[in-house]
Amino acid sequence: MADVGAEELVLKTVAEQVAADAAESVRAAWGALRDGGDLRVDTKSADTDVVTAADRESEELVRQRLAQLRPGEPVLGEEAGGEAAEGGVTWVVDPIDGTVNFLYGLPGFAVSLAAQVDGVSVAGAVIEPVSGRRWTAARGEGAWLDGRRLSVSEPARLDLALVGTGFAYLRERRLRQGRLVAGLLGEVRDIRRLGAASLDLCAVGAGRLDAYFEHGLNRWDWAAGALVAEEAGARVLLPGSAPDLGEDATFASAPPIAAELRERLAAAGAAEV
Repeated sequence: MADVGAEELVLKTVAEQVAADAAESVRAAWGALRDGGDLRVDTKSADTDVVTAADRESEELVRQRLAQLRPGEPVLGEEAGGEAAEGGVTWVVDPIDGTVNFLYGLPGFAVSLAAQVDGVSVAGAVIEPVSGRRWTAARGEGAWLDGRRLSVSEPARLDLALVGTGFAYLRERRLRQGRLVAGLLGEVRDIRRLGAASLDLCAVGAGRLDAYFEHGLNRWDWAAGALVAEEAGARVLLPGSAPDLGEDATFASAPPIAAELRERLAAAGAAEV
């Protein structure tokens, strides 16, 4: 790319536009469900791991729009899969991140779409269908919420930090994660479990959470949100980069507490979760 910054800003614009189109579709489905409409619901890895017709329709819309705007570039999605390109752009989509929140009428869910090159996110957007909030980022160009530049928090101490996390669908792993969180609870201000990884990561970027960690995320869960957090100044560790926390750990933190939080999680047995 001759002008990397310019190209990444173009990709950010595409991600925002396409994710916003899908978010409008999801918002309409959420409204119909709240009004008593029917929605087909299936399960995947466990009875608690759900997928709805709205998830599939959202992803199909994303694929159609990208085929128009970025023809020939592959898409990797939660529902329909796909393969990443070698050397070129691959789009990574979570059509509804926070499907359980969606089903229960809670507003904490989002459409997440990122452009990656060789597995690295270079642009992304996380759009909240209910509120309409738009979280966006381009590598080297910053992160924004509705056009306002984001910056992480600056907690003075770990015991004053608000930390987000999440849990797996399989019972055995949830129990291990629960023990890890219990060991951390007395070391921080409090713990939050919001139910959508992309929004947790964006919350770190906005200073609404001081840190966030979770095991077992897939690429579409973190592809856009982790870029938002990183571009806002967070220390970010992605799956496979921090064996002391576990091979599939995702970690994002405001810099002042990042090293200590990582040490506490490792000492509490994060690698065994």
